[in-house]
Amino acid sequence: MTDSVFVKSFLGSAPLWYKMTIAVFILINPLLFYINPFLAGWVLILEFIFTLAFALVCYPLPAGGLLAIEAVILGMASPSSVYNEVAQNLPVLLLLMFMVAGVHFMKEGLLVLFTRILLKFRSKILLSMVFCGLGAFLSAFLDALTVTAVVISVAYGFFTLYKKFDEASTLANNPLPKEDMQEFKGFLRNLMMHAAVGTTLGGAMTLVGEPQNLLIGERLGWRFADFFRNCSPVSVPVGISGIFTCFLLEKFKFWGYGYKLPDGVRKVLAKSEKDLSASIDSAMRLRLIIQGVVGVLLVFALAFHLAEVGFIGLSVIIILTAFNGIVKEEEFGGAFHDGLPFTALLVVFFSIVAVIHDLHLFAPITKIVLAAEGEKQLLLLFLANGALSMISDNVFVATVYINELQAAFQAGAFDHAWYSKLAVSVNMGTNVPSIATPNGQAAFLFLLTSSLAPLIRLSYIEMMKLALPYTIIMTSIGLLATRFLL
Repeated sequence: MTDSVFVKSFLGSAPLWYKMTIAVFILINPLLFYINPFLAGWVLILEFIFTLAFALVCYPLPAGGLLAIEAVILGMASPSSVYNEVAQNLPVLLLLMFMVAGVHFMKEGLLVLFTRILLKFRSKILLSMVFCGLGAFLSAFLDALTVTAVVISVAYGFFTLYKKFDEASTLANNPLPKEDMQEFKGFLRNLMMHAAVGTTLGGAMTLVGEPQNLLIGERLGWRFADFFRNCSPVSVPVGISGIFTCFLLEKFKFWGYGYKLPDGVRKVLAKSEKDLSASIDSAMRLRLIIQGVVGVLLVFALAFHLAEVGFIGLSVIIILTAFNGIVKEEEFGGAFHDGLPFTALLVVFFSIVAVIHDLHLFAPITKIVLAAEGEKQLLLLFLANGALSMISDNVFVATVYINELQAAFQAGAFDHAWYSKLAVSVNMGTNVPSIATPNGQAAFLFLLTSSLAPLIRLSYIEMMKLALPYTIIMTSIGLLATRFLL
């Protein structure tokens, strides 16, 4: 009886096979670490990826957290190493805690804006390219996680609107076609992936697009214009190829793309937008104006990096709640609902990164790349950074390689011109091929673990599948541009 209760309690409603798998992982890790710490470290990475792959079965935090705690107890990583990884990535954690919550208080205005955009474009191809291009443009000046949080909030709003109408119609004995719901889920999956890939396209181009870009720019002494100019021989062709891939996928309805907005759903959203417009009173108009003004200030503050993104997000929360009359504690709780679980998961993820650091799991690959010469070194650097970023944190990977390159440059191994080319290869390698897996980029991982993902059936495997055409084409163009244009 006790065993049965324990089994039911352990990881709750997760299937028995999942519970057994995690239990096996926990049992074999000490043995593997005793036999070969290096092997045990790589096995731990695969185990953690397993928990991400089945995020729809069980949120990765409990299972992945147990594996991380065990790794620290075994000595795969020290508590101080975990702390250092978390400290280095504090800006990302602040962003998740405060910026995502800030977006929550802007969702009313965002939903109004994006509903009108959605209804304006009847062509799915054009709408997809708008979402991809908008994601790219915004991420070039803002932050990919912030942009992803905005798109998730909007898509969740669309889904909720239709779901409520569907439930009301069912109660009235006039249910909507089930096919419409499935088509709508596919439609939202497509838009989310186009927008997510767009954040990568724009994020790779500018100094403020991704956290590792700031690191690389600091090491090379590049300002905003310098970064764009040096990376543009690769980032611009990759960006164009990404938008063109979006067009091809929707044009030929290939590889899980091509879902359209059903007419029934369009009518529901149009009716909702019409009703909302008719119900706008002076109080709501004031709220929308305040949200619009704060939105403009937010873009300005992020584009010019006036402060850490998280602090800007906290400012957004304070201003919006103060001027919109949100003053009760329970009114704030919902804003942190999506961000904090992922923040905790990211800390666990950084614990795995600490294992990679302490056990030097990437060292053999790094030695091979740094031992190469000439154009071969550029291409290997691009591929190595891409491959390692697929399974680890791309900021960590970029840090490892840019530090190694800086040491080699200071030792006189190559001149500044070659150092600049190598830095571009690191930047594009960590930004582009890493879209192959959800754990390759924080924005993708945030999308996978968001409350929207299970609603539209966006699993780890589905994200990998939908990202594959983008990964192949953009990585190939990146390699060619690195070889012939850089």
